[in-house]
Amino acid sequence: MSHDDEPQRYRAGQTALLATVNEVEPVVGRWRRRFDSSASAGVPAHVTVLFPFLDNDRITDTVVGDLRSLIGARRSFAVRFGECRRFPDVLYLAPVPDQPFRALTEEIAKRWPEAPPYEGQFTEVIPHLTVAHGQPPRIYDEVEAALADQLPTTATISSISLFVSDGHRWERHMEFPMLGQRPVPGTSNRPTHKP
Repeated sequence: MSHDDEPQRYRAGQTALLATVNEVEPVVGRWRRRFDSSASAGVPAHVTVLFPFLDNDRITDTVVGDLRSLIGARRSFAVRFGECRRFPDVLYLAPVPDQPFRALTEEIAKRWPEAPPYEGQFTEVIPHLTVAHGQPPRIYDEVEAALADQLPTTATISSISLFVSDGHRWERHMEFPMLGQRPVPGTSNRPTHKP
């Protein structure tokens, strides 16, 4: 989700497509609870695929079917979080590879051009897992130093979740498993498990 979205800016019915990253929660959870407002609004550690997506009243059976097909055609992939990076007002973990996230964002945004990532605010969408935002640089320095001993950490991205806001809290509304044989650009073409 956008790194500069405060909870009061969320609208009831707003949606987001997120790759939740449970494996990273033990590493970043306490920092996110203190310094990332989306955590207190119910959003787990994640890499945003598309925010905002279509408003909830536009999530029809057809949209769900299209998301299920598009995401389901993708193969799950491993990702490594090895270092912190910064935007001007954000401390985040950088996923490697990031191309699978970029490809999903591009494909979903192409299918629903009325829902450009971050409402078209940025010329390039950089996949990231926000740890802290809206803090002074010394806080980022402190968090980054504390995380240094706990990185790298790895995760497997095997589904994308649709989250819906009630205006204050976000709830996971639906999950779309990545079941397919079509590799995501930037990943190995080898199967992730033996038959």
